[in-house]
Amino acid sequence: MVEKYFKALEQEITCNLSGLKTKFSTLYIGGGTPSIIDSAYYEKLLSLINMRNDAEITIEVNPGTVDGEYLKKLKEIGFNRLSIGVQCLDNSILKTLNRLHTVENTINTVKAAKESGFNNINIDLIYGLPGQTLSGWQKMLCQAIELDVQHISAYGLKIEEGTKFYRNPPQNLPDEDEVVQMYLKTIEILEQNDFKHYEISNFSKPGYESRHNLTYWNNEEYFGFGLSAHGYVDGVRYSNNQNLEKYIINPLKKESEKLLSEAERNEEAIFLGLRLRKGIDISESFYKRFGYIIEKYSSLGLMSMENNVLTLTPEGILLSNNILAEFIEE
Repeated sequence: MVEKYFKALEQEITCNLSGLKTKFSTLYIGGGTPSIIDSAYYEKLLSLINMRNDAEITIEVNPGTVDGEYLKKLKEIGFNRLSIGVQCLDNSILKTLNRLHTVENTINTVKAAKESGFNNINIDLIYGLPGQTLSGWQKMLCQAIELDVQHISAYGLKIEEGTKFYRNPPQNLPDEDEVVQMYLKTIEILEQNDFKHYEISNFSKPGYESRHNLTYWNNEEYFGFGLSAHGYVDGVRYSNNQNLEKYIINPLKKESEKLLSEAERNEEAIFLGLRLRKGIDISESFYKRFGYIIEKYSSLGLMSMENNVLTLTPEGILLSNNILAEFIEE
């Protein structure tokens, strides 16, 4: 289906960008395993999008699916940032997760990326995995730091409905208190090693924050192209078809479109902005409306406000879903 899919994707991109004079500052190719597709397809896609000279252009790759030759081609056609789906640096846990790669594959992929000229590399890690301990997670963070990458994303395991883990929950998951300690230890260890904690789950060396993801968290607009993609353009949030065959038949048909009201836009600005460690600037009217929530959580050490900038504390981040829900439900 690759040929048919990319023809549909090219049609969607061309129709949406036709006549636009915008030069885009970021591009992100992700979802699934983009690195199993021949780089020539991406070369064609990049030729359809008008990118700024200093644009951040990212592609996701999985360890063990790429070699030095493929990575060099990606670099040559314009990619300048890699996001590597490492997930774990423990072979026994990787096996439990049914991941196809090994720790050695990860080490070799990072090495090959550097040799191919990439100097902006992210790795994804997951904590709270079956069989994982606090000491094991600390060791894994130290291994990750030794890889000498510029960005680390660390996410707590979330078991989604309909997955194998949901149907057959593993018996050896760490308890909630241990998962909390893993998260707090992540902040401590990475900050001690020159990584800036700039978003709930994201850490970067100075100047290497994910510019693309900051677009989401700053509640800015963006196009989403391809199967199941989501976008936010002219105040409208939309999602594409999740059925591959239907998408190929008509890549221009949206599965859903919603024009956000001013109240909804404000709610999203709060919800997304408080994910960032820099927090959000708040107005007098904002404080009048939400002051009692702010005071409640500040008194508990879960929020902080200084010079009209509201932030979540590290402890507040652990309860961020509950706290943010109060602002939206108010």
